[in-house]
Amino acid sequence: MNHDLILAGGGLANGLIAWRLRQQRPDLKVLCIEEQPCLGGNHTWSFHDGDLSETQHRWLEPLVVKRWPSYQVHFPYLSRAMNSGYASITGERFAEVITPALGSSLRLGSTIAEISPTQVTLENGERLVARAVIDGRGARPSGNLVLGQQAFVGQLLRLEQPHGLTAPIIMDARVPQGDGYRFVYVLPFSADTLLIEDTHYVDNHRASTEQLREHIAAYARQHGWQIAECLREEQGILPITLAGDFDAFWNEAAGQPLSGLRAGLFHCTTGYSLPHAVRLAEWLSNYQLRDAATLAHDLRAHARGEWRNQGFYRLLNRMLFLAGRPQDRWQVMQRFYGLPAGLIERFYAGSNPWYDRARILVGKPPVPVDQAMRAAVRHSPRHFETRS
Repeated sequence: MNHDLILAGGGLANGLIAWRLRQQRPDLKVLCIEEQPCLGGNHTWSFHDGDLSETQHRWLEPLVVKRWPSYQVHFPYLSRAMNSGYASITGERFAEVITPALGSSLRLGSTIAEISPTQVTLENGERLVARAVIDGRGARPSGNLVLGQQAFVGQLLRLEQPHGLTAPIIMDARVPQGDGYRFVYVLPFSADTLLIEDTHYVDNHRASTEQLREHIAAYARQHGWQIAECLREEQGILPITLAGDFDAFWNEAAGQPLSGLRAGLFHCTTGYSLPHAVRLAEWLSNYQLRDAATLAHDLRAHARGEWRNQGFYRLLNRMLFLAGRPQDRWQVMQRFYGLPAGLIERFYAGSNPWYDRARILVGKPPVPVDQAMRAAVRHSPRHFETRS
């Protein structure tokens, strides 16, 4: 055995696992392999204060680049300031902290050609062996999940003058809607720098990157912000889960331990993955590693628990994507943000009890009732075989 554990991929989930194991389980021989020249990639991950426990906040703190005590949301007929803490981690800070902490337990610029539960073969032919290998190389396509898409382009911009924002705007839907729910996401990192993301909840993303860049420029002009330079750009398409067959999805892995988006570990409505990654890293730091088969079984059980907890959110996704016209989806979100602040905080944390769920569903919905009812019962991929 060359290693106890090999982590394939150095994104958020595996990076946090490697870092937490180095802190809590230095006895384990762990190797993290990333094909890019740095950990973390070109990403920004954010989370709400209520998403994590006090202990989790403490050990994650070195990665946080900015915290805000509140955030804002804007819709055509509702604007609201939410007095709930919000924080962000950038790929740069992620790499800056975790890379030196891992030292020789990290291999960058190494492309994986083949993977199995106990072996990794690199593109150069080198073969690495471990008691177990966890594959965390991003989301994988599957016919056993029914997905919408959260597509975005974000630009970190330096402005000619201070922007005047004191809190993030996590949803500004006062923009043309197009073929789905569109909003702009704004993070004020300093007095004259902003991350502006143009985000679309759509069935299939068709807009070009250049169109989304134009949307960002138009939003900046609308607010009187003159752009001095674009410091970096990030883009992606996050999965939004409407329905799925959990067992069939995991059977596709054929015994391969999985992590992160590849394991389906993300909030299926918001796409936020950091709280799930933190919980998984903490879980593994207390796990007694034996062999790959046992680890795959136990990771699957961990993911099953998360899947069951999110059944209600998949139902909401179906109502959002399948009931009413795509360009009217903003009305669903506007109604949601009129609900009590505690309910909204618990929604992001994925911990709404039955009375929250009842409160979300009662009253006249902003979508046709008959379509909402039909969407609610389509919980299995087989119900989408003739999806219109």
